[in-house]
Amino acid sequence: MKTATLTLLCLTALAPQAHASSPDAWAAYDKAVLASCTKASGLKNAKPVGTAAQFDDRVDYTALLMQGQYPQKHMKGQQGTELCLYNKKSKTAYVTEWDSIRPTAKTQ
Repeated sequence: MKTATLTLLCLTALAPQAHASSPDAWAAYDKAVLASCTKASGLKNAKPVGTAAQFDDRVDYTALLMQGQYPQKHMKGQQGTELCLYNKKSKTAYVTEWDSIRPTAKTQ
């Protein structure tokens, strides 16, 4: 009986480590976030700005800032910035324009 209890305690102690994500799993996740956000953005030549912000599991979102050119003809290739929120559970990306994050040019 003591051996079974000791074995159970050891397995319980190791359980959290078994659920930890590997570097390969994180790399695959980051790749999925980038692909989903790039597709959802609609920007031409969309690229991430910095690295993704990983929110706590209680929130279930990852945020990624994307930059590229607006595809609309009237925008004449103007640079655009969008914030992408990636839902971890549904694996869906949602974007919104966020050009206000960039500093405005000073006029003299």
